Amino acid sequence: MDTAVLIVGAGPVGLMLAGELRLHGVEVVVVERRPVPSGESRGLGFTARATEAFHQRGLLDRFETVETSPQGHFGGIPLDFGVLEGCHFGVRGIPQYRIERMLEDWALELGVSVLRGHEVVDFQAGADQVDVVVDGPSGQRRHGAGFLVGCDGGRSTVRQRAGFEFPGTDATREMFLADVVGRKIRPRFIGERVPGGMVMSAPLEDGVDRIIVCEDGRAPKEDRQAVDFAEVADAWQRLTGESLHGAETRWVSGFTDATRQITEYRRGRVLIAGDAAHIHLPAGGQGLSVGIQDAANLGWKLAATVNGWAPDGLLDTYHHERHPAGARVLRNTLAQGMLYLTGERTDPLRSVMRELMAIPVVGRHLAGMVSGLDIRYDLGVTGHPLLGMRMPHRELARPDGSRINVSETLHPARGVLISTGSPAGPEPLAAGWSDRVDLITGGWVPAGTGNGQVAPETVLVRPDGYVAWAEPGAGEELTSALRRWFGQPQAGSAALVAAQPAERAS
Repeated sequence: MDTAVLIVGAGPVGLMLAGELRLHGVEVVVVERRPVPSGESRGLGFTARATEAFHQRGLLDRFETVETSPQGHFGGIPLDFGVLEGCHFGVRGIPQYRIERMLEDWALELGVSVLRGHEVVDFQAGADQVDVVVDGPSGQRRHGAGFLVGCDGGRSTVRQRAGFEFPGTDATREMFLADVVGRKIRPRFIGERVPGGMVMSAPLEDGVDRIIVCEDGRAPKEDRQAVDFAEVADAWQRLTGESLHGAETRWVSGFTDATRQITEYRRGRVLIAGDAAHIHLPAGGQGLSVGIQDAANLGWKLAATVNGWAPDGLLDTYHHERHPAGARVLRNTLAQGMLYLTGERTDPLRSVMRELMAIPVVGRHLAGMVSGLDIRYDLGVTGHPLLGMRMPHRELARPDGSRINVSETLHPARGVLISTGSPAGPEPLAAGWSDRVDLITGGWVPAGTGNGQVAPETVLVRPDGYVAWAEPGAGEELTSALRRWFGQPQAGSAALVAAQPAERAS
């Protein structure tokens, strides 16, 4: 076997996953068909939940500048994320090439091998490994990998060759975007309905503006390979009366409202993540962000499987948790498209939605949906209201007087058991999993915790930031949660010895 995991695609999702795996010491090779990074701006930021995912690994500070905003939209109707407590805000103004550059630097520092100018042309998945044929500058070579992960975009080779089903709806409309240099363009930050369609414009960086054009009735062209800026400028002038003809551009592209999702995220030793698993209208900057969350969810589970301590069924929870989350993104982007991109006949619907969104509980619901902060994984058990949700952004006062926030405790990508009660609580039990779970003690710094919940006395947080267990004190439920998510305790530990009589009796 050449590597434990071979990832196809060096976009944000593939690079994030590679870094997650390397934090656990897993050997990773990333294969990318492009010889050099694309340099394309594509997405211009990420949602609040993706911001948290980056912060959980200490990556947020790697960006040169970070501009956060509590403002967003749902189908072009303004939305206030400030109603959500205990959270980060979304980040805007960072083009995708900067995100990719940051993630690649991080991955390379951790020891990831990135093979650019290489393309997967075939593979065979067996019971013990995946045999992968990679075509590179020196010809074809076979690689053996313990697992193969397709992070290779909406036209994924891995998805197609592995036979994953990819149902959904075909494109009904085509839209254009371009990064225009040296022209004064009036900002239209969340888009503007105009007779005949919708236009958006926003400053990207000094002297560069991003424009998006959606012209009513424009059907997608089959097998379109490239977009000519003259076509974009023609559509812009028809809708706005403004001429951008002859302008310099950095990037011109097109996209559609095609919406699809694979029916299963894992087939044996082949897994799919990011746009390879789901495509949708890019509404609210959710595409890149949901892919980053795929990687954060999969990384520690795949690493646990490779390293041999994963409990039964852990890797399957990647599909069980992320498929519903992806389906929800597809549903809300379809709804936003209906609000945002249809003509005057849906004006009454937009008016009603605007009234509804002014109701606090509705605004909070939609803010949680678009930001990804309201995701709640079904863990199959009941308990504390935070169970299955992401741990809100909180600070702890440590016994030595220092302070640490929840995101900082997750930098090593390990589980975290936070105890704010008496020393006789979970501390002795935690020793059994000390090679996989860090024990953090202290007291909560007073603040809102999100969802109106009081911070739990003891909380077990998974490496991806989601709450696996939360209750006052310790007990059998905590032991069960540790076993379920982090496997068997270490040999000779008190937790293992205490469990042996019950295991023999069963």
